[in-house]
Amino acid sequence: QVQLVESGGGLVQTGGSLRLSCAASGSTFRRYIMGWFRQAPGKEREFVAAIRWSGGDTYYADSVRGRFTISRNYAKNTVHLQMNSLKPEDTAVYYCAGTIAVRAYDIASQYDYWGQGTQVTVSS
Repeated sequence: QVQLVESGGGLVQTGGSLRLSCAASGSTFRRYIMGWFRQAPGKEREFVAAIRWSGGDTYYADSVRGRFTISRNYAKNTVHLQMNSLKPEDTAVYYCAGTIAVRAYDIASQYDYWGQGTQVTVSS
């Protein structure tokens, strides 16, 4: 059974940095695409970034491109999201997600597996 466990959230000031981690277990992930999504109170879950486990192709939402970097550690089955130059509008619960087959990597319903989420709060 696939399990995704996020860590690394917290409270940071505007302009600060955080590094989120997602520990994946229960499968061979080389065929997976892994994504990060976020959901702020009263808003829909939105795409942040995604990476193909094999090959490492990366994709970003326009709102985070140039500030966030997604990466994976092939040997440790972990996916990371380095978040720099954080803004108050980045405040949300961040979720790690994974799937084998995806037509649109930026659509939450395309993902089969989800972590429990980790809170990121950016103070102004």
